[in-house]
Amino acid sequence: MPIFSIVASAVMFIINLFSFVCLFYRIEFFKKWRIAIALLLIIITALEVYYLTSFRRAGEDIFLLQFTAALVGISFILFFFSLLYFILRVPLFVIPFSKERRQALKFILDITILIAAFSWILKGLAGGFSKPIKHKVKVKIEGLSSPLSIAQITDAHIGKVLGREFMQEVVDCTNELDADIVVITGDLVDMSPRYAKEKLEPLKKLKSRYGVYYVLGNHEYFDNVAGVVKLIEEFGIKVLNNESVVIDGRINLAGINDLRGTRYPLFKPDIQKALSARDTNLPTVFLSHQPKVVEKITDGDKIDLIISGHTHGGQIFPFGFLVLIDQPYLYGLYQHSAKTQVFVSSGVGYWGPPLRVLAPSEVVKLELKG
Repeated sequence: MPIFSIVASAVMFIINLFSFVCLFYRIEFFKKWRIAIALLLIIITALEVYYLTSFRRAGEDIFLLQFTAALVGISFILFFFSLLYFILRVPLFVIPFSKERRQALKFILDITILIAAFSWILKGLAGGFSKPIKHKVKVKIEGLSSPLSIAQITDAHIGKVLGREFMQEVVDCTNELDADIVVITGDLVDMSPRYAKEKLEPLKKLKSRYGVYYVLGNHEYFDNVAGVVKLIEEFGIKVLNNESVVIDGRINLAGINDLRGTRYPLFKPDIQKALSARDTNLPTVFLSHQPKVVEKITDGDKIDLIISGHTHGGQIFPFGFLVLIDQPYLYGLYQHSAKTQVFVSSGVGYWGPPLRVLAPSEVVKLELKG
């Protein structure tokens, strides 16, 4: 069993135990059902362990994978509200209320937390299974001679669960944006390329005036990264393997391999190589799957806009705060420095739990203006 699966399974056991001890055990009207709830949480934990130890194995039942993945997301939401409940209960014991008032306030707190938690779960499931929205963002680029639009697809995670039908929805949504350029900023595939071809075929129908461009994400490295690159090229999509192209004499479009690629000789990230052939008289738009590439660039690189994904916008609020431990930016448009802006999309697909809260599935149209 991989170390990730062992650690993740231990984490699920701990957070479910915390939810039982600090939430369900403390709520008075669950008193008669404590044993049943404990048994239910044990079963849920076992199902989550199944998911964490089998989601990369071939031949697993898709519905079972999706169901058990959803349980992981639900457990994280319950953990958050259990922690919130644990904190909010403190004043009930610190402040000298009368017994009657303390009981009334606790009842109100119990009801509020339960309604909020289960509303959050329903909102997450609705967000996870909803179609991508079209999100338009205006960006000012110094030195851009005339307006230019870029549609961004990122983090589709096409694999066992999200397949051809979902890919077609993403392509249709992108085509409706009628962009000059389409860029795909990584984590497009979450399975071996030999199984992914049929699911990715809708990509052939992507429409743009000046082409479709792609950079690797970290998930493409999990299973035959060279095969993924070859497959993408078969669809007529230009893979920016640490290189740049000039778009209609207006911008440089540069892209690097994902930062995970430092261990892969043929697909290492190389910022300087990606920028070496550009036209220095034109603005530069830079594609990088992970926004933390900003830690490796300088003002001397003269990059005007970085377009990234990877974060999923946190996917399930408030867990975006954990993402910020690893990444400097979570979601939206940021002014990184006097010269460089960074845009981070929340992506179209999901990884793991099919839930999204305050992090919509989206295809973005960046409207660049001088």
